Amino acid sequence: MNIHRFAAAAAALACAAAHAQPWPDRPVRVIVNVAAGGGVDTLARICAQHYAAVWGQPFVVDNRAGAGGNIGAELVAKAAPDGYTLLVSSATVVTNAATRAQAYDPVRDFAAVTKLTANPYIVVVTPALPVRTVPELAALAKTRPGGLSFASAGTGSILHMGGELLALMTGAPMTHVPYKGVAEAYPAVVSGQVDWMLGSPISALPLIKTGRMRGIAVTSPTRSAALPDLPAVAESVPGYDVVAWFGMFAPAGTPPAIIARLNAEAKRALATPEVARRMEAEGTDVVVNAPSQFAAQVKAEYDKWRGLVGRAKIKF
Repeated sequence: MNIHRFAAAAAALACAAAHAQPWPDRPVRVIVNVAAGGGVDTLARICAQHYAAVWGQPFVVDNRAGAGGNIGAELVAKAAPDGYTLLVSSATVVTNAATRAQAYDPVRDFAAVTKLTANPYIVVVTPALPVRTVPELAALAKTRPGGLSFASAGTGSILHMGGELLALMTGAPMTHVPYKGVAEAYPAVVSGQVDWMLGSPISALPLIKTGRMRGIAVTSPTRSAALPDLPAVAESVPGYDVVAWFGMFAPAGTPPAIIARLNAEAKRALATPEVARRMEAEGTDVVVNAPSQFAAQVKAEYDKWRGLVGRAKIKF
Protein backbone atom coordinates (compact mmCIF):
# COMPACT_ATOMS: atom_id res chain seq x y z
CA MET A 1 0.00 0.00 0.00
CA ASN A 2 2.82 2.41 0.90
CA ILE A 3 4.47 1.74 -2.46
CA HIS A 4 1.22 2.59 -4.25
CA ARG A 5 0.82 5.78 -2.26
CA PHE A 6 4.39 6.78 -3.00
CA ALA A 7 3.88 6.14 -6.71
CA ALA A 8 0.67 8.21 -6.74
CA ALA A 9 2.34 11.09 -4.93
CA ALA A 10 5.29 11.00 -7.30
CA ALA A 11 2.96 11.06 -10.30
CA ALA A 12 1.06 14.03 -8.88
CA LEU A 13 4.29 15.95 -8.30
CA ALA A 14 5.47 15.20 -11.82
CA CYS A 15 2.17 16.42 -13.24
CA ALA A 16 2.30 19.63 -11.20
CA ALA A 17 5.87 20.28 -12.30
CA ALA A 18 4.89 19.84 -15.92
CA HIS A 19 2.22 22.53 -15.58
CA ALA A 20 4.23 24.91 -13.39
CA GLN A 21 6.38 26.30 -16.17
CA PRO A 22 8.61 29.29 -15.37
CA TRP A 23 7.00 32.69 -15.95
CA PRO A 24 6.75 33.88 -18.66
CA ASP A 25 6.20 30.91 -20.95
CA ARG A 26 3.86 32.72 -23.36
CA PRO A 27 3.20 36.30 -24.58
CA VAL A 28 2.41 39.00 -22.00
CA ARG A 29 -0.05 41.79 -22.75
CA VAL A 30 0.91 45.30 -21.62
CA ILE A 31 -2.23 47.46 -21.53
CA VAL A 32 -1.73 51.19 -22.05
CA ASN A 33 -4.95 53.02 -21.24
CA VAL A 34 -4.37 55.86 -23.72
CA ALA A 35 -3.88 56.04 -27.47
CA ALA A 36 -0.50 55.27 -29.02
CA GLY A 37 2.05 58.07 -28.83
CA GLY A 38 2.93 60.26 -25.88
CA GLY A 39 4.92 59.67 -22.73
CA VAL A 40 3.10 56.77 -21.11
CA ASP A 41 3.01 54.81 -24.38
CA THR A 42 6.73 55.42 -24.93
CA LEU A 43 7.59 54.12 -21.46
CA ALA A 44 5.43 51.03 -21.92
CA ARG A 45 7.25 50.20 -25.15
CA ILE A 46 10.69 50.75 -23.62
CA CYS A 47 9.85 48.32 -20.82
CA ALA A 48 8.13 45.83 -23.14
CA GLN A 49 11.11 45.67 -25.49
CA HIS A 50 13.49 45.16 -22.57
CA TYR A 51 11.33 42.45 -20.98
CA ALA A 52 11.06 40.59 -24.29
CA ALA A 53 14.83 40.68 -24.76
CA VAL A 54 15.49 39.44 -21.22
CA TRP A 55 12.86 36.70 -21.01
CA GLY A 56 12.50 35.63 -24.63
CA GLN A 57 8.73 36.07 -24.80
CA PRO A 58 6.74 38.79 -26.60
CA PHE A 59 5.49 41.64 -24.42
CA VAL A 60 2.75 43.11 -26.59
CA VAL A 61 1.69 46.71 -25.98
CA ASP A 62 -2.09 46.99 -26.34
CA ASN A 63 -3.47 50.54 -26.40
CA ARG A 64 -6.96 50.54 -24.89
CA ALA A 65 -8.00 54.17 -24.80
CA GLY A 66 -11.42 55.49 -23.86
CA ALA A 67 -13.44 56.81 -20.93
CA GLY A 68 -10.48 58.86 -19.70
CA GLY A 69 -8.33 55.76 -19.30
CA ASN A 70 -10.90 53.72 -17.41
CA ILE A 71 -11.47 51.11 -20.14
CA GLY A 72 -7.87 49.93 -20.04
CA ALA A 73 -7.71 50.10 -16.25
CA GLU A 74 -10.86 47.97 -15.90
CA LEU A 75 -9.47 45.33 -18.25
CA VAL A 76 -6.43 44.87 -16.05
CA ALA A 77 -8.39 45.00 -12.79
CA LYS A 78 -10.51 42.08 -14.01
CA ALA A 79 -7.67 40.05 -15.58
CA ALA A 80 -6.25 36.86 -14.11
CA PRO A 81 -3.47 37.58 -11.60
CA ASP A 82 -0.95 35.39 -13.38
CA GLY A 83 1.57 37.92 -14.67
CA TYR A 84 0.31 37.84 -18.24
CA THR A 85 -1.58 41.16 -18.13
CA LEU A 86 0.03 44.44 -17.05
CA LEU A 87 -1.04 48.07 -17.00
CA VAL A 88 1.08 51.14 -17.68
CA SER A 89 -0.82 54.30 -16.78
CA SER A 90 -0.50 57.88 -15.65
CA ALA A 91 -1.80 59.06 -12.28
CA THR A 92 -5.28 59.24 -13.83
CA VAL A 93 -5.77 55.64 -12.74
CA VAL A 94 -5.92 57.06 -9.20
CA THR A 95 -7.59 60.43 -9.75
CA ASN A 96 -10.37 58.96 -11.90
CA ALA A 97 -11.35 56.54 -9.16
CA ALA A 98 -10.97 59.14 -6.41
CA THR A 99 -13.26 61.66 -8.07
CA ARG A 100 -15.95 59.38 -9.48
CA ALA A 101 -17.15 55.86 -8.73
CA GLN A 102 -15.44 53.42 -11.11
CA ALA A 103 -15.59 49.69 -11.77
CA TYR A 104 -12.17 49.35 -10.14
CA ASP A 105 -10.43 50.45 -6.97
CA PRO A 106 -6.76 51.41 -7.53
CA VAL A 107 -5.75 50.23 -4.06
CA ARG A 108 -7.78 47.01 -3.88
CA ASP A 109 -7.68 45.81 -7.49
CA PHE A 110 -4.08 46.44 -8.54
CA ALA A 111 -0.69 45.19 -7.44
CA ALA A 112 1.77 48.08 -7.72
CA VAL A 113 4.87 47.09 -9.70
CA THR A 114 6.76 50.37 -9.81
CA LYS A 115 6.58 54.05 -10.49
CA LEU A 116 8.43 54.71 -13.74
CA THR A 117 8.82 58.47 -14.06
CA ALA A 118 7.64 61.61 -12.30
CA ASN A 119 7.67 65.32 -12.98
CA PRO A 120 6.17 68.43 -11.44
CA TYR A 121 3.66 70.66 -13.12
CA ILE A 122 4.37 74.35 -13.59
CA VAL A 123 1.99 77.02 -12.32
CA VAL A 124 1.64 79.19 -15.42
CA VAL A 125 -0.23 82.49 -15.67
CA THR A 126 -1.35 84.66 -18.54
CA PRO A 127 1.34 87.32 -19.18
CA ALA A 128 -1.02 90.20 -18.42
CA LEU A 129 -1.64 88.95 -14.88
CA PRO A 130 0.47 91.09 -12.49
CA VAL A 131 1.82 88.24 -10.39
CA ARG A 132 5.18 86.48 -10.24
CA THR A 133 4.76 84.27 -7.16
CA VAL A 134 2.12 81.98 -5.71
CA PRO A 135 1.51 84.29 -2.72
CA GLU A 136 0.87 87.15 -5.17
CA LEU A 137 -1.50 84.91 -7.14
CA ALA A 138 -3.47 84.06 -4.01
CA ALA A 139 -3.50 87.67 -2.81
CA LEU A 140 -4.82 88.94 -6.13
CA ALA A 141 -7.54 86.29 -6.17
CA LYS A 142 -8.76 87.51 -2.79
CA THR A 143 -9.21 91.03 -4.12
CA ARG A 144 -11.37 90.09 -7.10
CA PRO A 145 -15.06 89.15 -7.00
CA GLY A 146 -15.18 85.43 -7.73
CA GLY A 147 -11.41 85.22 -7.49
CA LEU A 148 -9.26 84.15 -10.43
CA SER A 149 -10.00 81.51 -13.05
CA PHE A 150 -7.91 78.44 -13.79
CA ALA A 151 -8.07 76.09 -16.77
CA SER A 152 -7.79 72.32 -16.84
CA ALA A 153 -7.93 69.42 -19.25
CA GLY A 154 -11.33 68.44 -17.89
CA THR A 155 -13.34 68.07 -14.71
CA GLY A 156 -11.76 65.51 -12.41
CA SER A 157 -8.38 65.62 -14.16
CA ILE A 158 -5.27 66.01 -12.07
CA LEU A 159 -4.92 69.54 -13.46
CA HIS A 160 -8.38 70.32 -12.09
CA MET A 161 -7.71 68.68 -8.74
CA GLY A 162 -4.31 70.36 -8.40
CA GLY A 163 -5.93 73.75 -8.97
CA GLU A 164 -8.65 73.04 -6.43
CA LEU A 165 -6.03 71.93 -3.91
CA LEU A 166 -4.09 75.18 -4.34
CA ALA A 167 -7.28 77.21 -3.89
CA LEU A 168 -8.16 75.28 -0.73
CA MET A 169 -4.68 75.48 0.81
CA THR A 170 -4.28 79.21 0.14
CA GLY A 171 -7.86 80.13 0.97
CA ALA A 172 -8.03 81.99 -2.35
CA PRO A 173 -11.26 81.92 -4.38
CA MET A 174 -10.72 80.26 -7.76
CA THR A 175 -13.14 79.42 -10.57
CA HIS A 176 -12.49 76.24 -12.52
CA VAL A 177 -12.83 76.41 -16.32
CA PRO A 178 -12.69 72.90 -17.81
CA TYR A 179 -11.67 72.19 -21.40
CA LYS A 180 -11.66 68.99 -23.45
CA GLY A 181 -7.89 68.75 -23.22
CA VAL A 182 -4.70 70.76 -22.73
CA ALA A 183 -4.70 71.65 -26.43
CA GLU A 184 -7.70 73.87 -25.72
CA ALA A 185 -6.64 74.97 -22.22
CA TYR A 186 -3.28 76.48 -23.13
CA PRO A 187 -4.63 78.95 -25.73
CA ALA A 188 -7.19 80.14 -23.19
CA VAL A 189 -4.41 81.07 -20.75
CA VAL A 190 -2.16 82.51 -23.46
CA SER A 191 -4.97 84.79 -24.66
CA GLY A 192 -6.02 85.84 -21.17
CA GLN A 193 -9.47 84.27 -21.32
CA VAL A 194 -8.40 82.30 -18.23
CA ASP A 195 -5.91 83.52 -15.63
CA TRP A 196 -3.76 80.47 -14.89
CA MET A 197 -3.38 76.69 -15.01
CA LEU A 198 -1.02 73.85 -14.19
CA GLY A 199 1.05 72.85 -17.22
CA SER A 200 3.41 69.96 -17.87
CA PRO A 201 7.02 70.95 -18.60
CA ILE A 202 7.15 69.43 -22.07
CA SER A 203 4.21 71.49 -23.32
CA ALA A 204 4.44 74.59 -21.11
CA LEU A 205 8.16 75.37 -21.39
CA PRO A 206 8.08 76.37 -25.08
CA LEU A 207 5.25 78.81 -24.29
CA ILE A 208 7.14 80.18 -21.29
CA LYS A 209 10.37 80.64 -23.26
CA THR A 210 8.57 82.62 -25.96
CA GLY A 211 6.85 84.83 -23.38
CA ARG A 212 3.35 83.62 -24.18
CA MET A 213 2.89 82.44 -20.58
CA ARG A 214 4.76 83.08 -17.34
CA GLY A 215 5.91 80.26 -15.08
CA ILE A 216 5.86 81.14 -11.39
CA ALA A 217 6.36 77.86 -9.49
CA VAL A 218 6.63 74.08 -9.71
CA THR A 219 4.24 71.75 -7.92
CA SER A 220 6.73 69.21 -6.56
CA PRO A 221 7.58 69.31 -2.83
CA THR A 222 11.03 70.71 -3.65
CA ARG A 223 12.54 72.52 -6.61
CA SER A 224 13.01 70.57 -9.81
CA ALA A 225 16.54 69.86 -11.04
CA ALA A 226 15.28 70.53 -14.56
CA LEU A 227 13.75 73.90 -13.53
CA PRO A 228 15.99 75.18 -10.71
CA ASP A 229 15.01 78.85 -11.09
CA LEU A 230 11.36 78.21 -10.26
CA PRO A 231 10.45 77.92 -6.56
CA ALA A 232 8.29 75.07 -5.36
CA VAL A 233 4.73 75.98 -4.40
CA ALA A 234 5.46 74.23 -1.09
CA GLU A 235 7.98 76.96 -0.21
CA SER A 236 5.05 79.31 0.39
CA VAL A 237 2.24 76.73 0.78
CA PRO A 238 3.72 74.01 3.01
CA GLY A 239 2.53 70.51 2.13
CA TYR A 240 1.42 71.26 -1.40
CA ASP A 241 2.46 68.35 -3.62
CA VAL A 242 1.04 67.54 -7.05
CA VAL A 243 3.32 65.45 -9.23
CA ALA A 244 2.60 63.80 -12.55
CA TRP A 245 3.75 60.19 -12.73
CA PHE A 246 3.61 57.11 -14.91
CA GLY A 247 3.59 53.69 -13.30
CA MET A 248 3.17 49.97 -13.89
CA PHE A 249 0.56 47.72 -12.28
CA ALA A 250 -0.59 44.10 -12.39
CA PRO A 251 -3.90 42.65 -11.22
CA ALA A 252 -4.18 42.23 -7.45
CA GLY A 253 -3.01 38.80 -6.37
CA THR A 254 -0.21 38.52 -8.92
CA PRO A 255 2.60 36.47 -7.30
CA PRO A 256 5.13 38.67 -5.50
CA ALA A 257 8.00 36.88 -7.24
CA ILE A 258 6.68 38.04 -10.62
CA ILE A 259 6.17 41.58 -9.33
CA ALA A 260 9.76 41.62 -8.05
CA ARG A 261 11.15 40.47 -11.41
CA LEU A 262 9.14 43.06 -13.32
CA ASN A 263 10.32 45.76 -10.93
CA ALA A 264 13.99 44.83 -11.18
CA GLU A 265 14.00 44.70 -14.97
CA ALA A 266 12.03 47.97 -15.27
CA LYS A 267 14.83 49.60 -13.30
CA ARG A 268 17.39 48.19 -15.71
CA ALA A 269 15.35 49.20 -18.75
CA LEU A 270 15.14 52.84 -17.67
CA ALA A 271 18.70 53.13 -16.37
CA THR A 272 20.36 53.60 -19.76
CA PRO A 273 21.87 56.99 -20.67
CA GLU A 274 19.70 57.11 -23.78
CA VAL A 275 16.48 56.83 -21.79
CA ALA A 276 17.76 59.34 -19.22
CA ARG A 277 18.47 61.87 -21.96
CA ARG A 278 15.06 61.35 -23.50
CA MET A 279 13.29 61.83 -20.18
CA GLU A 280 15.38 64.91 -19.33
CA ALA A 281 14.41 66.48 -22.65
CA GLU A 282 10.77 66.03 -21.62
CA GLY A 283 11.36 67.60 -18.20
CA THR A 284 10.77 64.37 -16.30
CA ASP A 285 12.83 62.08 -14.06
CA VAL A 286 13.16 58.31 -13.93
CA VAL A 287 12.06 57.24 -10.44
CA VAL A 288 11.73 53.47 -10.31
CA ASN A 289 10.89 52.51 -6.73
CA ALA A 290 10.00 49.40 -4.72
CA PRO A 291 6.53 47.87 -5.15
CA SER A 292 5.73 48.57 -1.48
CA GLN A 293 6.74 52.22 -1.85
CA PHE A 294 4.65 52.69 -4.97
CA ALA A 295 1.65 50.97 -3.36
CA ALA A 296 1.89 53.31 -0.37
CA GLN A 297 2.05 56.35 -2.67
CA VAL A 298 -0.98 55.19 -4.65
CA LYS A 299 -3.01 54.78 -1.45
CA ALA A 300 -1.88 58.17 -0.12
CA GLU A 301 -2.87 59.93 -3.34
CA TYR A 302 -6.18 58.11 -3.53
CA ASP A 303 -7.01 59.19 0.01
CA LYS A 304 -5.81 62.77 -0.66
CA TRP A 305 -7.96 63.30 -3.74
CA ARG A 306 -11.03 61.65 -2.22
CA GLY A 307 -10.64 63.89 0.80
CA LEU A 308 -10.27 66.98 -1.37
CA VAL A 309 -13.54 66.26 -3.17
CA GLY A 310 -15.34 66.32 0.16
CA ARG A 311 -13.51 69.25 1.76
CA ALA A 312 -13.73 71.49 -1.30
CA LYS A 313 -17.29 70.34 -2.07
CA ILE A 314 -16.35 69.68 -5.70
CA LYS A 315 -19.30 68.80 -7.92
CA PHE A 316 -18.99 66.53 -10.95
